[in-house]
Amino acid sequence: MARTRKRAFRDQEYWGLPVPGLGDPNARLLIVGLAPAAHGANRTGRMFTGDASGDWLAEALHRYGFATQPTSTHRDDGFELRESYLTASARCAPPDNKPTREEILACRPFLERELAVLDRVQVVILLGRIAFDTYTRLLMEQGRLQGRPAFQHGAVTELPDGRPRYLLASYHPSRQNTQTGRLTREMWHAVFAQARSLLEGASGLAAAARV
Repeated sequence: MARTRKRAFRDQEYWGLPVPGLGDPNARLLIVGLAPAAHGANRTGRMFTGDASGDWLAEALHRYGFATQPTSTHRDDGFELRESYLTASARCAPPDNKPTREEILACRPFLERELAVLDRVQVVILLGRIAFDTYTRLLMEQGRLQGRPAFQHGAVTELPDGRPRYLLASYHPSRQNTQTGRLTREMWHAVFAQARSLLEGASGLAAAARV
């Protein structure tokens, strides 16, 4: 896909490699997406950067205090995450934006390593059905989740062991969802407002436990 460039980017050199996660190593919020977009992260080399989905995500992250600026266009644009970390189920841009089961399984060790290091995460936003299924399947295999909750936009699942404390499901901010009205800006912002509220509540619970 890095060889088949969009006309708008025909003079740019594409990253064209697996895209690593991005963010604060002390993150309390984890966001799991699908995979690098062919002409977004696959081009720029940074998660959710340089495409419409990245525009929606950067704006919401900044609005709710999780990023330094509301735009994410290229690797050297000054965009940084606060208290948050971005990753994905697959690390390479899949054909037709649909990673196979084999590809997700091949990429899963990278996600598992990130989860092991990000031990302060309290809230996880899962963008779309594939990210939701990938993450909850991992929890079930670890014996930390008994039965998979139904995927529903805005639904919150509290984990019994509190590591992390909450899962928050959301539609993916793909053009297919945003341009059809399946995901509106109001619905999208509500997810991040909920994440911020859950984090503040989790912090209060942790403080009360220390008293």
